[in-house]
Amino acid sequence: MRREYDAPRDNHALKAKRIYDPIHRFIELDAGEVALLAAPAVQRLRRLRQLGLAYLAFPSAEHSRFSHALGALAIGTRAFDALHVHSPEAFDSERDFAEKRRLLRASLLLHDLGHGPFSHACEAVLGVRHEKRTEAILALPELREPLAAIGVDASAVLGLITGTPDADPVLRELVSGPNLDADRMDYLLRDTYFTGVAGGTYDAEQLIESLRILEIDGRQQLGVEGRGVVALESFVLARYMMFATVYFHHTTRAFERVLHQVLEMLWPDPRALDDVAEFLGWDDFRVIDDIRPMDGEAVRALRERRTVYGLAAEFNAERDLRTFELCERALVARFGDAVWGDSQEQLLHRLPLGTAGAAPTVRVRLMGRIVDARSASDLIAKLSGKAYWRKLFVRTAAASVEEAREICAKLITASA
Repeated sequence: MRREYDAPRDNHALKAKRIYDPIHRFIELDAGEVALLAAPAVQRLRRLRQLGLAYLAFPSAEHSRFSHALGALAIGTRAFDALHVHSPEAFDSERDFAEKRRLLRASLLLHDLGHGPFSHACEAVLGVRHEKRTEAILALPELREPLAAIGVDASAVLGLITGTPDADPVLRELVSGPNLDADRMDYLLRDTYFTGVAGGTYDAEQLIESLRILEIDGRQQLGVEGRGVVALESFVLARYMMFATVYFHHTTRAFERVLHQVLEMLWPDPRALDDVAEFLGWDDFRVIDDIRPMDGEAVRALRERRTVYGLAAEFNAERDLRTFELCERALVARFGDAVWGDSQEQLLHRLPLGTAGAAPTVRVRLMGRIVDARSASDLIAKLSGKAYWRKLFVRTAAASVEEAREICAKLITASA
């Protein structure tokens, strides 16, 4: 049954606000930004977990996309202010800087508006990317009007969030870029804090102070001063460590598969959520609440954290598929369709490129020359390209997890 979406609140009495955050300490918002924050579509982010189902593996990972949006605004502002100090020639005037700063802050605050319940699992079922949802949400009066009140064009915000080619290249990189975006700068620090995993830490202070606006082929591009190479290395390595440890954790992946099945039951007609008001009526809490009266193995597993898929083997960092496929064939021969092979890959760093029209890479100003980050760092060169995480699971109701592990262990040992 469709639920009415909350009406916007009266924002006339809103004042500047200071919000305390465990990652960035005090985050300052002016009255216009507080009005944006008060929009129901933004407040909804409080009810969307930043890490989806990772809380089933890391119990403290309950932080929201709302706190992340504030964090991205905070660290993005620090980065942009550092650019103003170290690359003042890149701005036409103080007014130019102030206008770009307002646009950047608004875009970072709103960059996650289009996410649905449990984020990417939701996208897989509904078939609509969150960037597309963002376009419809930004067209709502509750956002368009407060944006206009602070002199920010909603279409310019959308351009930075979706990364359109005509958007300002430096602002685009800070909002939705492939390498040095404030989104990633915050979520690595935030996710490592709330999961308790130390791997996501990096030298944020040094990285921010090393950012520069470089002139490359007549265009401005965000880059790094040579003294910041080690901080850039720590940033790239942190991303790798968090994918390996948290984002592709076997428990999270197993429950995401279960969630996919539950959402297909909950939303038999995905097109019913195409309406923006209907879509915004859904969040993590509503999904859990609405499946409460439902029955079935997947529903019970999600509701009560029951293990449906047991891990038989992991093949992290293995680019050669032969051992993975050998184990998968052996498990299928023994357990049939009770076997699930999960393959995830992640482009850790958008290097090397070398083709016309490709996304910009990280450039480093080293001893007066501008070079590719690979040339400045052996570590970045080695981490460039795709990393792979492959896992084999068996359904616990139809197969023995211990036997599956023994089968894989013998084959892995024999092929070593």
